[in-house]
Amino acid sequence: MKTNLFYLKKPHYRIKSAYWLTAIPLLNLTALPIQTLAFGQNEPPMISANTQVADNPTAKAKLKAKANAQPSPQSSTPTLKQMTVIGTTDYGPDDPYNPNYVLPKATGGTKTDTPVMETPLNVQVISKQVLKDQQVITLDQALKNVSGVTTNGSGGNEGGFFGGTGQSVILRGFESQTYFRDGFRLQQGVSSREMANVESVEVIKGPAAILYGLVEPGGMINVVTKQPLATPYYAATQQFGSYNLYRTMLDATGPINQDKSLLYRMNLSYQNSGSFRDFVDKEDVFMAPVLKWNISPRTQATLEMEYNHQHLGLDTAFLPLDRLFSTPSSRNYGEYTPTTRETIYGGVNIAHQFNDDWSVKHRFSVNQQNIDNPYFVYPVDGSGGSVTRQLWGVESQFNTYSTNLDLIGHFDTAALHHTLLIGGDYYRLDNGHREATSFSDPANFIWDTSTIDINNPVHPGTPFTQPLSPISQVDNRTDQYGFYVQDQIKLPYQFHVMGGIRYQNIHQDNLTRFGDILGGGSSATALSDDAVTPRVGILWRAQNWLSLYANYVESFGPNKAGAILESGALAPPTSAEQYEGGIKTEFFDGRLRATVAYYDLTKTNVATPSPNGVLAAQGISVLTGAIRSRGPEVDIQGEILPGWNMIATYANTDARIIDSGSGEATFDSYQAVGTRFWNVPSNTGSLWNTFEFQDGGLRGFKFGGGVTIRDGQNACCDAPAAKIPGYATVDLLAAYSLDVGKSKVTAQLNVNNLLDKQYFTGLNSIRGVNSAIVDFGTPRTFMGSISIQY
Repeated sequence: MKTNLFYLKKPHYRIKSAYWLTAIPLLNLTALPIQTLAFGQNEPPMISANTQVADNPTAKAKLKAKANAQPSPQSSTPTLKQMTVIGTTDYGPDDPYNPNYVLPKATGGTKTDTPVMETPLNVQVISKQVLKDQQVITLDQALKNVSGVTTNGSGGNEGGFFGGTGQSVILRGFESQTYFRDGFRLQQGVSSREMANVESVEVIKGPAAILYGLVEPGGMINVVTKQPLATPYYAATQQFGSYNLYRTMLDATGPINQDKSLLYRMNLSYQNSGSFRDFVDKEDVFMAPVLKWNISPRTQATLEMEYNHQHLGLDTAFLPLDRLFSTPSSRNYGEYTPTTRETIYGGVNIAHQFNDDWSVKHRFSVNQQNIDNPYFVYPVDGSGGSVTRQLWGVESQFNTYSTNLDLIGHFDTAALHHTLLIGGDYYRLDNGHREATSFSDPANFIWDTSTIDINNPVHPGTPFTQPLSPISQVDNRTDQYGFYVQDQIKLPYQFHVMGGIRYQNIHQDNLTRFGDILGGGSSATALSDDAVTPRVGILWRAQNWLSLYANYVESFGPNKAGAILESGALAPPTSAEQYEGGIKTEFFDGRLRATVAYYDLTKTNVATPSPNGVLAAQGISVLTGAIRSRGPEVDIQGEILPGWNMIATYANTDARIIDSGSGEATFDSYQAVGTRFWNVPSNTGSLWNTFEFQDGGLRGFKFGGGVTIRDGQNACCDAPAAKIPGYATVDLLAAYSLDVGKSKVTAQLNVNNLLDKQYFTGLNSIRGVNSAIVDFGTPRTFMGSISIQY
């Protein structure tokens, strides 16, 4: 018999009835029992008449118990014959069992929980199921699922100097070391972000500064964390993989008291791993407790905390330029570098709904991160038969304090429906760096050095003869005040207009204290500026499955923290503007979505390392006048057929210098107009597919795989620029899930870089010495896991 669908108001489950819809009028829906089985929902109704709920063991067990205990109706309501109704779960976005690759909404782009198909921005969301299928451990591993996003641990402000702890993300050609946690800006930690408590990852393309202020114009990454649920849920996962990797994760949530006004969630993880690189290892302890108090049906308060302690053996990833592919990937020309990285986050969120149309949210958050490299051996020159190395010690502190207040209202004017956002924020960023090194002749800036053979290194090499001496302490403080207004207007004929404006004021102070070995003294600089920046977008939802959109955005913000010009002044603020247009489509009830976009983005006052090698070594920057990035992007993700999920991405990023910013011949040749910008591949793409058998003897088996492709790119930071060849890597997945009572048990195996391709994702050349800091691609690895959900 043909299958039909019928729906209750605000359904949580799609019910597939074995009867024609013509039989439905005989059914008195008000007499049927209603059950609450949804995770993350308060009262989602469903029909419970001998219902089967697929792929959700807890829901199935509860439903069976409730159905058996249901007394027979004692009213005059007509009683139908028993019928079998097979339902497929319509999961909530925070349901732990949600297997979907597509999420209908994203909060990062508008702060108003607007459907992606009605947002005139390019917003991509990486769901928790994608993170599970690919066994993502750190944030950078997840970003290959979005077009135009790459990572690089060799370039950036640090250029690999701090042992590789300053990994950057490159979005639409522009580098950023920041990311957001539930809308809260974090200035460091993309490379180390623990994923144990991550619900999903949002990537908002283009300038998002109107709502967040300090954002690179290429876009922003927003990590959405797991929140407490009203239904108890418990999970444990044990992972084990190549290079002695062992990782344990625990997840528990539920109500604390009987009326469910107090909810909790606790995520824990522990990791111990080695590396394919010599002298590199990691021990990582992470915990993230969350307490939510439902003070009333309209008022909630949430207290959040994260603690992450990492003990690391880091790697400066040095290679001679003429030996990039002939040097074994495991070879480390440095020594063991004991490093501690500790991150503490705390936040309080309060939300109140005045009525059905107006609500207010307030947040206060603090994040403190300390990175301590007491000593590390830093290779600097591989131009001869040996590698020359320096001895350094660095301690870095990154503190972020933030508060923001948002008022959201819904109202109508004539035929127009408005969603109004009025808000303000304050950010304070405190950065501190303390550096020490070993000099043989400090008056002439000559380092004490150690050497090691370039072909057959015998560690620890020749000894250093001088102790570490403090040379500088740099403290940078940035205060940002912002006020913004945004109105999203729904017009007749499915037109949507979004307009907004932001006023931003920034003030920066930089204080450098020099060590006694350099003669002492200090240097102080300050900078203040403000600006008003707009954002406007229009979208036409021509069909339920088709939206066309365009936007224009401007941004304004401070330059890189601590970026100092040769004059001693701080680098001035940067600005950017972007034009973008695109098409969004979704099919199969929103389970498959595609976005095609074209953008043209220009950023001014880009701080880059000085072309003078001596000045660059001292952290001196120059200003590149303007860089333009433009090109098409394609993102496709979702379910093609039942059990078949896929992700496909492609981007062509044409990032070029259009204004060198100086009339000096040496500088113009260093960054000549028309040359491609550093560490930005022209073409990037990825393809990922999984298929899970839905019934029969193979039910529960899942198989999948994918390929990641990167084009060649120019290396930073020399002229002529070194070249990095492109590459392609292949990944595989196999998994089996089994329901055991109320529990779901899953065994999984992933193979990454199946063909064991040797490659580099970034390179920062060291001028004049035929050497570079590189970002190594990981060789073939195996990752297995066993997980239990209850």
